Amino acid sequence: MSKQAASSKKTKSFEQTLWDTADKLRGSVESSEYKHVVLSLIFLKFVSDTFEARRQELIDQGQGDYVDMVEFYTMRNVFYLPEASRWSHIQKHAKQDDIAVKIDTALHTVEKSNPSLRGALPDNYFSRLGLDSSKLAALIDSIDNIDTVADNEQDVVGRVYEYFLGNFAATEGKGGGEFYTPKCVVNLIAEMIEPYQGKIYDPCCGSGGMFVQSIKFIENHQGNKKDISIYGQEQTATTYKLAKMNLAIRGIAGNLGEVPADTFFKDQHPDLKADFIMANPPFNLKEWRASNELNHDSRWAGYEVPPTGNANYAWILHMLAKLSENGVAGFVLANGSMSTNTSGEGLIRQKLIENDHIDCMIALPGQLFYTTQIPVCLWFMTKNKRAQQFTDGRKHFRDRQGETLFIDARNTGSMIDRTHKELTTDDIADIAHTYHAWRGELDGETVYEDVPGFCKSATLDEIKANDYVLTPGRYVGAADVEDDGVLFEEKMSELSQTLYRQMKESAELDAVIRRNLEGLGYGE
Repeated sequence: MSKQAASSKKTKSFEQTLWDTADKLRGSVESSEYKHVVLSLIFLKFVSDTFEARRQELIDQGQGDYVDMVEFYTMRNVFYLPEASRWSHIQKHAKQDDIAVKIDTALHTVEKSNPSLRGALPDNYFSRLGLDSSKLAALIDSIDNIDTVADNEQDVVGRVYEYFLGNFAATEGKGGGEFYTPKCVVNLIAEMIEPYQGKIYDPCCGSGGMFVQSIKFIENHQGNKKDISIYGQEQTATTYKLAKMNLAIRGIAGNLGEVPADTFFKDQHPDLKADFIMANPPFNLKEWRASNELNHDSRWAGYEVPPTGNANYAWILHMLAKLSENGVAGFVLANGSMSTNTSGEGLIRQKLIENDHIDCMIALPGQLFYTTQIPVCLWFMTKNKRAQQFTDGRKHFRDRQGETLFIDARNTGSMIDRTHKELTTDDIADIAHTYHAWRGELDGETVYEDVPGFCKSATLDEIKANDYVLTPGRYVGAADVEDDGVLFEEKMSELSQTLYRQMKESAELDAVIRRNLEGLGYGE
């Protein structure tokens, strides 16, 4: 083995090693399926490790008589596991032909023993797939090498989940968008709306990434995650299970509805008024309702009924209806949503602007998403732009009634591989800082100023003059060009000489081409 190869092997992350092992399942099962195989096993390993750690703790404390009492685990947010559902049992029988059945039994037993996991785990999934038992055993061996509770600060299982969800999105193409939003985009939304306390809602929550990053935001800013409550909904059954598992492994309690269901036709949080909404709805969803369905839904009250051919504005109005009086929503949409006039969408947008609900619009760079090359933007809505003082004294909002902030961030981001870009920590900080300065949330230390080519605070009259189009590029203008100190006369003379030289070279090339054509008998 070469030194370079040895170095590469040495530095390979455990996530990559696990991915390589899981990737061997290709051929025996579709990639769209094996994410559930991998993530279910990682979940089972994690809950078993936390169970065993708590069990040993009870023994060490001289409370061995309580090791099989469920309440002594639930009091520490640990799932109680009967013998047949423990990882040690799975590992012991990993080389047997009926290992798929044993895994299904273990998952069923975990769910049955812990009501909070009802509907979260696959049902007879491994048996139905007919997996190659040797490949499944190899995957179990790889997962067995992960100590999921060695370092709580490192969030080992969370890292694996994020790594796998991102890779599944990259390999599955369009389908991956059903359960994964790039972490940098979620981070930006969280830094913008700052979900410190209150109710957080995602009407199309996918694998729960918005919730996870909300919790991380709170922890990174020394907040208390007990100050927030989580509500979500997801239509796709397997993705709904992913979300419940994703929250469970991080000890996050959330209400994702009783069952996976369509948000428009079976809203499982009908009376919810959320303080924060974070979402990445399916882009340009077609035929989301029949022509006569939901025409009189209360969520569209005061607005035109969203068209059947595109659900973008249905998502917008749904989220507006869910906002509390001082709530804020941040969500991803395709760029077309900022300017479309199709089937009444322009009229809905106009009323949203005239009702002063559009707080901020951000144009994002391309190539951020694994699953689409469609240019996307971020919308931020609120029901209240008036000056506010929070009771905890932490913030004071400047009165921005009749104004909307436009940020053109298309030139931000860095390429992380040949085809994908990522917003850097500095990019996110610059954008969020601009917004919070505009909102007057920085204790008066920073005064907001328009920056040509990047940000502009526009009035309702300015937006009206632009036909109610919300594309940031219409408002921010061109960036200032730095003066290079060269006198105009000198620069003009230099450019003129360059032009004359190029014109002379062009004439000489024309003469050569003419002679060649004449030599071939094609002269004038």
